[in-house]
Amino acid sequence: MISPMTFDDVLQSAQSLPESERIRLVEELLRSISPANSPHLTELWLAEMDRRSDEIDSGKVTGITIRRHPTENRIQLLASE
Repeated sequence: MISPMTFDDVLQSAQSLPESERIRLVEELLRSISPANSPHLTELWLAEMDRRSDEIDSGKVTGITIRRHPTENRIQLLASE
């Protein structure tokens, strides 16, 4: 009989993946979480969006297009694989 994997087993396996696969795994795990079951995540995202919006509105930071951001391009490419 095969014993089920523990959280630590899964974590260790995930950490051994190449970075591109870890990014993909994180994205899929986040998609699998229902906002109804994790209101703190929704609150955190809303707070972060408000913070970023305020920084843009105040001129503290300027936005860039996705084509100019290498990490975002990589994540988009991985998502399309």
